[in-house]
Amino acid sequence: MTRRFKTLRSCFLLFCIAVILAFVSTASAQWNEQVLYSFQGLPDGATPVGGMVFDKEGNLYGATANGGSSSCSGPGQCGTVFQLAPPAKHGDPWTETVLYVFKGRANNDGATPGGGLIRDASGNLYGTTGYDGTGTCKLLGGVVGCGVVYELSPPAQRGGAWTEKVLYSFQGGNDGYVPTGDLVFDKAGNLYGATLFGGGKGTNCNSLYGGNCGTIFELSPPAQPGGAWTEMVVHSFAGVGPAGTTCDGANPNGELVIDETGVLYGTTYAGGFNCPHNSEQGCGTVFKLASQSVKRAIWTETLLYIFKGVPDGSGPAAGVIFDGKGDLFGTTAGGGDSKFPSGTVFRLAPQGTAAGWTENLVYSFSEGSDGGQPRGVVVLDPKGELYGTAALAGNGGAGTLYQLRSTIATSQTLEVLHTFTAHGDGEYPYGGLVVDAAGPIFGVTQYGGVGATCGQNGCGTVFEVTP
Repeated sequence: MTRRFKTLRSCFLLFCIAVILAFVSTASAQWNEQVLYSFQGLPDGATPVGGMVFDKEGNLYGATANGGSSSCSGPGQCGTVFQLAPPAKHGDPWTETVLYVFKGRANNDGATPGGGLIRDASGNLYGTTGYDGTGTCKLLGGVVGCGVVYELSPPAQRGGAWTEKVLYSFQGGNDGYVPTGDLVFDKAGNLYGATLFGGGKGTNCNSLYGGNCGTIFELSPPAQPGGAWTEMVVHSFAGVGPAGTTCDGANPNGELVIDETGVLYGTTYAGGFNCPHNSEQGCGTVFKLASQSVKRAIWTETLLYIFKGVPDGSGPAAGVIFDGKGDLFGTTAGGGDSKFPSGTVFRLAPQGTAAGWTENLVYSFSEGSDGGQPRGVVVLDPKGELYGTAALAGNGGAGTLYQLRSTIATSQTLEVLHTFTAHGDGEYPYGGLVVDAAGPIFGVTQYGGVGATCGQNGCGTVFEVTP
């Protein structure tokens, strides 16, 4: 930005600044990026997914969709859960430890994690795998399982082995198929998540996975320690209705949020209205699910917004977050109002019970220097500033990390904090960010790094970006 001002010395300074700020769509003040770890594939993991979590000692925990072992029967490798420990001395490398390698059909413990991790007060980690478990779901003629929800518990003694326990194995019918995204706890200790397919409703979502359009599920803990968790389908999605009529969404993304009253909010990648860019499956929705009974056995879905493609966006590939005012923020991987629409950041503001919610387009990507196809959850820092990643493009062609001020709901100004180049620093940032109160931002890229076993694209990275 400063270089532009210096080239306009003939202008009256304040006037020029006002004019430039009124028209510029992106700014760039690159932060410093450090790759904390480059995955190597086998045996340490590849393709990190979803969100990461910190413990009190500053260790990071996450999951990889691939790597670990290649013995699983699903479409990917088995995957891992990992820990990254910070160095004792600043500037030294972080240390990766593989906490668990999934074994797949040989152990019915799951394979190919479909989301990141959450952590409870006791230090237990929870996540999902998209395949394996005891279910008999088939893909391209082979049994690959239907996915699981798992718990990973720390050892009683430091340095011991972590213990994995399958809380629920999906069966691929009305209960769901291919769980995806991060889980979330409510105040009572129930877990909520999403499956991309299954649920028993909708027939046009994906023929390879049985056509049904996905679910939101609840897992309730046992009354007695060691007992079985209980799954209940909160909602089954129906996709797009006949002749383009409105339905309630399809293929939910997980990464749900819960408000103080226990209402769930999330997005579906498809469903809703038919739209020009995805005429058979729809452009996606934002929804809420509210319990209508004391025992939370009956839930009602309300569509807060149905995307149309252009100019408002299409294909939200991640969940939403609340700001301090009760507004929802999220992203779409496609659509927008730029000349080359490549996704959006949007805000939904409640307008009262009768008026519903109003969408504002916060930013529309063009897949230029600003990036394109944002697919991760946006996050807010303690100051209320909004951060996110765009999976593609940027000057280096491998994605961007950006900042937007969430208090300026209609702002078209985006600041690129880092442009990924795929030359060791990572490629395709696609996962939730972790914003530290001290300033650094942590995240993952699914490719890139210096892992040679995954080919020229690399096995993925964990990175830190600082001002």
